[in-house]
Amino acid sequence: MFRKEVLDNGLRVVTEKIPSVRSVSIGIWVNVGSRDEQRGEEGLSHFIEHMVFKGTRRRSAEAISREIDTLGGELNAFTSREGTTFYAKVLDEHVGQAIDLLADIFHHSRFDAKEVTREKQVVLEEIRMVEDDPEDYLYDLHTMNAFRTHPLGRPILGEVATIRALRRAQLLAFRARHYGPSQVVISVAGNFAFGPMFRQVASAFGGQWGEAAVPGHRFPPTIGGGIHVRPKRLEQVHMCLGMKGVSQGDKDRYGVYVLNAILGGGVSSRLFQEVREKRGLAYSIYSSVMCFTDSGLLTVYAGARPDAAPRVLGLILGELRRLQAKPVAHAELERAKGQLKGSLMLGLESTSSRMSKLAKDEMHFGCHISLREIMADIDRVSAEQLGRLSRDLFGDRSLTMTALGPLKKGTIERVMS
Repeated sequence: MFRKEVLDNGLRVVTEKIPSVRSVSIGIWVNVGSRDEQRGEEGLSHFIEHMVFKGTRRRSAEAISREIDTLGGELNAFTSREGTTFYAKVLDEHVGQAIDLLADIFHHSRFDAKEVTREKQVVLEEIRMVEDDPEDYLYDLHTMNAFRTHPLGRPILGEVATIRALRRAQLLAFRARHYGPSQVVISVAGNFAFGPMFRQVASAFGGQWGEAAVPGHRFPPTIGGGIHVRPKRLEQVHMCLGMKGVSQGDKDRYGVYVLNAILGGGVSSRLFQEVREKRGLAYSIYSSVMCFTDSGLLTVYAGARPDAAPRVLGLILGELRRLQAKPVAHAELERAKGQLKGSLMLGLESTSSRMSKLAKDEMHFGCHISLREIMADIDRVSAEQLGRLSRDLFGDRSLTMTALGPLKKGTIERVMS
């Protein structure tokens, strides 16, 4: 049920028909994110995401909101470090209206100067909201510390000074430079008739529009290592311990996903059981994986009271060393594989998830990767592979520790020495 078509201008359209559902999810994926911004442009990708909903030549901002609510659907967008996505999810009978609405906000948003000024305050409030959430703020600090001065380390929302200084012309120039057809993938998943849908997409997005955009110059980062403590009056110490990961296309990526599941990816994981269930030292503790085009980061997060934080960190380091020194038992390995496969299959039951997978496959690999292939790759992960990855990724030189809260730096250094 998968199809791929390339329009005359280079824009790619990937689709999957799922007759058993009543919804359709449509996404416009642009190959530009915060890592593609130059100095003085921090936050422009995210700001453009906001501005497309502020009115077009045909629709006011209020009319856009009313129309999607009338359809009973969802219209939204998000920005990541490597991409910007605009999407809609509607009933199958409304797919034509959803495409028309997405095409209008994508092509014809006015970027009115007064709206730009007003939206600056909204984005500045969004930045303040992140700074008031210790976990969100910690992740921004930690990514910056791990990647140092590399563009991947910049906050997606941008810098306060840059947001205050930006102008309408700057937004339009950035958009023109990065939003060419060759850098766009349109992804559609759900119950739809391919012919009418594709003709409408080709009419709205084909032909000549935008400039001949090319991908930004991307270069891989070096994971910095080090200890970083940001004092703040909080009830808990929030900690991130980061280490090297792998890229989206790395042959070991499924091995890293399985390793993450064993370390802290679920309620049966080592860290959850050791730190929370057996000792009651933390409510929230988990590990997560970020994979980019050319690099990656594996991070452990924990929140604990100040007097317990050093002990929690010691337990985390102990599990990392145990993974380096001792092979994972067969039963634990199979349990982690089952968890990974099950969560993947359950996640792909929605058309939104299917739409996202189609687009990411095309943008990262240039082809569709079937679930059968993914399951086979997960099944091939071995204990020997996990041991090799643990020794390669968990080396002391690449460990980056970031803590936020009432904690002294020397306390962390003593545990990590």
